[in-house]
Amino acid sequence: MNIIRFKEGLMEVLFPKVCVVCGHSLSTNENVICVECLHSKFEETVPNGSATSQGVLLPEGINLQHALWTFDKGGYLQDLLHQLKYHRITGVGEDIGRQLGKSMEANPLLEEFIHKERYLLPVPLHSKKRRIRGYNQAYYIAKGISHVIGGNIIPKKAVLRIKNTKTQTGFSLIKRRNNIENAFKVITQNMVKGKNIIIVDDVFTTGSTTFELASVLKASGCEKIAIVTIAQA
Repeated sequence: MNIIRFKEGLMEVLFPKVCVVCGHSLSTNENVICVECLHSKFEETVPNGSATSQGVLLPEGINLQHALWTFDKGGYLQDLLHQLKYHRITGVGEDIGRQLGKSMEANPLLEEFIHKERYLLPVPLHSKKRRIRGYNQAYYIAKGISHVIGGNIIPKKAVLRIKNTKTQTGFSLIKRRNNIENAFKVITQNMVKGKNIIIVDDVFTTGSTTFELASVLKASGCEKIAIVTIAQA
């Protein structure tokens, strides 16, 4: 036991844990982002009792859309999401997922999803992108949420992304819709039918991706759908 503690202490001296946002040392209760940054570096979106963020229109069949922070192009949040998405710092996803879970608990409109049986569905990646990246960043956000509100994460093989879509950055709304059309397929019907499902993603921009996924879920008999994301662009 003493040897293990010595090794842990040595690793802490040689490779101290620091916050990925500010670079300051982390306490034993902090993972990869310090509490100070989680509460001060990002701008919260305020639902004000609305079922959506400001300016968002939901198609029929989606009950509500909830975002944690406002996207800051070129700022702390964009850099943080980039680290999660492309640099394999999956702990970022769990940390910000926990923050998202806490904000979901504070939103009274999400009560029926949080206090009843619910299922978390990370937006699926196409198999080719998953092989290149090695993981799905939305899964780690969902994992962080589940630590706070509970709920089951739907297995990745139950709902697939069958169309290897191009990145939608810079696309018009019409091009986004055409790009994502018929991109998803429910493989395991009983994981969806009659369930309340919370779709989880990193950024909500026009909603084209999550709306397309939601339409496939509804066609497979899903009961209620909520969309939650870290950022609202």
